[in-house]
Amino acid sequence: MSHAAFIAGTDTGIGKTHAACTLIHALRARGLRTCGMKPVASGCLETADGRRNEDALALQAAGSEPLPYAAINPVALREPLSPHLAARLEGVTIAMEPLNAAFDQLRATHQAVVVEGVGGWMVPLAPGLLASAIPRQWDLPVVLVVGLRLGCLSHARLSARAIAADGLRLAGWVGNTLQPDFADAADYRRLLADALPAPCLGWLPHGRDAQEQASCLPGLARALGLPAGVA
Repeated sequence: MSHAAFIAGTDTGIGKTHAACTLIHALRARGLRTCGMKPVASGCLETADGRRNEDALALQAAGSEPLPYAAINPVALREPLSPHLAARLEGVTIAMEPLNAAFDQLRATHQAVVVEGVGGWMVPLAPGLLASAIPRQWDLPVVLVVGLRLGCLSHARLSARAIAADGLRLAGWVGNTLQPDFADAADYRRLLADALPAPCLGWLPHGRDAQEQASCLPGLARALGLPAGVA
């Protein structure tokens, strides 16, 4: 049986990739053959091997074994813009079919797949297609990444409400420490725990790499419905 989860964020730049890589390492530490996926990425660099996105490369490196880049990131867009704008500049339209094919292949060959979204929950990918369509079509539980900073409480609550309105299960949320000197961190952590209708899977401290932080997600197994015997 394959397990999968969708990593959503309250905004862009709040640590989705860092949390996704931590989750991959945590699943690997539990003995699961695990890979990451970034279905759509904008802001890709042109390299001798083709377009490459920094976030997708991090997911690729975190997985259990090397995978072709295109398997991790099937839609790679050059400009660092909202995906629908980046795609329009290239004269392409993002569609679900190639994303479905890539996900099905990863899920067939791995025990766990960690899918990272792009931007926030309702970022447009194409006319009539939002980023939230990816976890909805694949029926994935959602892990919400909340970056600890001013404004995060409202963003987190709005994101949780949108996830529920789309009929998806918020399996849990991960707090990411963006500013180690954030004066009101303890208060915000309590407020978030009270406000969000899902368990906190853990808090990621500032300044440590993903593999080091794999043990920081104690609520992981229960939230993702991992089989008995998986810690």
